[in-house]
Amino acid sequence: MPEFLRAPFADGPALAPLDVLIRLIVAAILGTLVAWTYRATRHPTEVARTFPVTLVLLSVLIAMVTQVIGNNVARAFSLVGALSIVRFRTVVRDTEDTAFVIFAVVIGMAVGARDLVVAGIGLLVTGGVAFLVRPRESRLGTGGAPFVLHLRVGIGHDIEAIVGGTLDAHMGTRQLMSMSTAKQGLAVDVSFVGPLKPGMDAQTLVKALNRIDGVQTVELARQAPAQD
Repeated sequence: MPEFLRAPFADGPALAPLDVLIRLIVAAILGTLVAWTYRATRHPTEVARTFPVTLVLLSVLIAMVTQVIGNNVARAFSLVGALSIVRFRTVVRDTEDTAFVIFAVVIGMAVGARDLVVAGIGLLVTGGVAFLVRPRESRLGTGGAPFVLHLRVGIGHDIEAIVGGTLDAHMGTRQLMSMSTAKQGLAVDVSFVGPLKPGMDAQTLVKALNRIDGVQTVELARQAPAQD
């Protein structure tokens, strides 16, 4: 058989099963730390349910692939060809999510290549940077981007009297943005802007306002950042 046909099927370096198991377990542990860092530095509403799990699995799979390839260049090219036919329908919504995908891949590759020092230091440095540069709006209710609150209240109700206490309990300093009539004068639409207080979340505020007699609709959204 010609050499170029034997090379792709050449045996790689012998690996002890226990060594393989330990590397994959370490990759799973470090991948879990990557996923935890992702959750801790992202706003809860921006975290897809399956994405942290994907980060852990990526670390383990890349560690496995790295051990399979070893020093065999032919296997590396074969893997690229095999993966090129895979199509993913889910689009990564944020460039930061892409960075975490690469983070998990590199951690898995380092573990698979037995470079635990690189994996450990890389995890500490990259994770630390992610915490330092995380967007302020990822900290819900702790000084992030202000919220815009739109309320529709039935005519005849004193808006400040019925919702003022609830807003004071959940929001910081708020400002009145607009007020107008709706439903041919049967209701009043009012908008406020302001941050949530520390420890408060959007869902709790919306539920509290919905329980107030006279409040017809509640809409809460983050204020769009100012454009330069």
